[in-house]
Amino acid sequence: MFGQVLKLKHERIAEQLAREIRGGRLAPGSQLPGEHALASRFDVSRNTVRQALTDLSRQGLIETRSGKGSFVTFDGRTIDDRLGWSQALAEQGVSTTVRMLRLELVHEPALAERFGLRSAECVAIDRLRSLDGGPAISIERSRIPAVGPLRELPQHGLTGSLYTALRSAGLVPAQGEEWVELAPVPPSDAQLLGCADGDLYLHTRRLSRDARGEFVEHVESLLDPARFRLHLRFGEATE
Repeated sequence: MFGQVLKLKHERIAEQLAREIRGGRLAPGSQLPGEHALASRFDVSRNTVRQALTDLSRQGLIETRSGKGSFVTFDGRTIDDRLGWSQALAEQGVSTTVRMLRLELVHEPALAERFGLRSAECVAIDRLRSLDGGPAISIERSRIPAVGPLRELPQHGLTGSLYTALRSAGLVPAQGEEWVELAPVPPSDAQLLGCADGDLYLHTRRLSRDARGEFVEHVESLLDPARFRLHLRFGEATE
């Protein structure tokens, strides 16, 4: 008769923390207590805690960053980004802050040729998104038509969401395409994101058009793969 195999200490700790994460006691994006605190809570050594954290990382439940600590990732969450990441994340109960990296008029002849745009003049809106009190999770580089009130954004700034600004100019995303691939993070972006040069991130490129097929937005994003799972729904539903 075979006896029941006893689990190691770090396995039991990992299971307990996993239950707390999946049960919502440790919210997505929140930072786990430090190694000293966890070692004291479970009455184990810091090395045992590190083993437990490694197990959780392998399961995709947390991410540990050198010098910053361990953070809960978005386990099991789906995000519909048709109206922008801010609103999509807010609907999932995740609060973020945004740092504007660039807001100016630019000429994008390659973009105009590729998508048949009437003008190569666009407004560039580059943003770094971070969890409230936590690490950076994405960089988003948007290009929108420099028409109507949108052309004045570099002078007056973006107040509120980009979706609201587009809507005020009569541009409402209704259809489009999105491409997703894994790509290495270049050095300049790695510094902004707080990751290592060459780390693999989700690289997304999304083209949005309105119901008439007019260009609304082209946005390229770098998304932390430990924090995003894409659920793409695009275009108007049909009866």
